[in-house]
Amino acid sequence: MPRASLDKQPRDVAAMFDEVAPRYDHTNSVLSLRRDRTWREQVRRALDVRPGERVLDLAAGTGTSSDPLVADGAHVVACDFSLGMVRTGAERNPDLSFVAGDALHLPFADGAFDAVTISFGLRNVVDTSAGLSEMRRVTRHGGRLVICEFSHPTWAPFRSLYGGYLMRLLPAVARKVSSSPDSYAYLAESIRAWPAQLGLAEIIRGAGWDEVAYRNLSGGIVALHRATRL
Repeated sequence: MPRASLDKQPRDVAAMFDEVAPRYDHTNSVLSLRRDRTWREQVRRALDVRPGERVLDLAAGTGTSSDPLVADGAHVVACDFSLGMVRTGAERNPDLSFVAGDALHLPFADGAFDAVTISFGLRNVVDTSAGLSEMRRVTRHGGRLVICEFSHPTWAPFRSLYGGYLMRLLPAVARKVSSSPDSYAYLAESIRAWPAQLGLAEIIRGAGWDEVAYRNLSGGIVALHRATRL
């Protein structure tokens, strides 16, 4: 089974997600104890889209994260660099616009979107700052960015417990429910290696975004970052 390493070579990461695509949504639901639904709802609220707005859902996977935005009346493009995810998503939801694309070289014009969002995908981009700059390029002036990503629990005892879950229990559960359980070892490692909340906020600001802010979800297991292109 494919397993990417923390150097996050695009070909390896894409192959890994191709492999997990058939059971990706089910596995995420199980491993998050169904908190993924709550996190998607928080993204929807943070974006606060208006009918007719153009939204880029980057690293959209099978489009599960795009569905609430479509329901709010947005014109959503679901973009992912895993062809397996795009194919699975297009079969699941033929009415959603899917595009295969790399976060470092987005196939869209400058200022094409009113908002860009990426959930649980930014840490898989080989160059975080370059990816954030590219997201800014395709966002219009006054447009907004919402990032939902795993982070660091704020309470030390919980942080220690969560670390044990990531490295021991998560891979064990993945072996029961995933189509490619070995891939989830990489996912656990990538979560542990990811910057904490303030660190990511600084990276976002350094990529040219303004009005950068974040709030913790689920005790800091996940952080919701927001920014604006002025």
